[in-house]
Amino acid sequence: MKIVVLVKPVPDTFGDRALTLETGLADRAVSETVLDEITERALEAAIAHAETGENVEVVAVTMAPESSQAALRKALAMGAASAVHVIDERLLGADLVRTAEVLAAVVRRTAPDLVLTGNASTDGVGGVMASMLAELLEWPAVTQAETLTIETDAVRATRASDGGTMAVTATLPAIVSVTESLPDPRLPALRGIMSAKKKPLETLSLDDLADELAQLAAPLDELEEPRSIMIAATKRPPRKAGEVITDSGDAAERIVAFLTERRLVGERA
Repeated sequence: MKIVVLVKPVPDTFGDRALTLETGLADRAVSETVLDEITERALEAAIAHAETGENVEVVAVTMAPESSQAALRKALAMGAASAVHVIDERLLGADLVRTAEVLAAVVRRTAPDLVLTGNASTDGVGGVMASMLAELLEWPAVTQAETLTIETDAVRATRASDGGTMAVTATLPAIVSVTESLPDPRLPALRGIMSAKKKPLETLSLDDLADELAQLAAPLDELEEPRSIMIAATKRPPRKAGEVITDSGDAAERIVAFLTERRLVGERA
């Protein structure tokens, strides 16, 4: 069995975050680039399954700038057997549709039995990648999985619903997105960090994926034109100081008036 895990390098959630006002894109220079923790959980699920079975190969895949390769090496250190890194300047600022097309092309090229990913990244928070990939590949999708069991020819998962918990089964090949309910990802051991330097890490450009993109009805010449553009980006204004109410016997009335003025409570009859 071959499992592809879509991992995403993102700005560190504990560091500074900023947009480049000229482009509206994330300024990756203001903080360290790390693997998104939710995709690490997906990777953990794949590696844990590989440890319990025979002939299970885990491949980490990402579409990210060249500067993100160190973060991708962490996936190899955690236990992935190999990695694929799509690097192409033409993908700068790619929207969700273009990203899905490129990742679907990589999946076709890699030919896995299962694709795992996080439910939503901490930078874009799109939350639709698994469904988009399933549509493009014509595979079943299990989204928002809170538990996951991988079998020889199917996956079984549970997901939250309005009325409780839903049990879902999908035959392979399939796409699964996971939530933070899955086990915490492991920390890479020293042995894993050293072995990661020797594991295969393939880099691909859009030209390398031209045939697969054509099969997905997403020819390369169409990908070179942006579907969406950033019109303008402005820096968020600084927060104004709050109003301090000192109780002089009328604090309650002043608080009610403050809330009513902002339509946070209804007016008294």
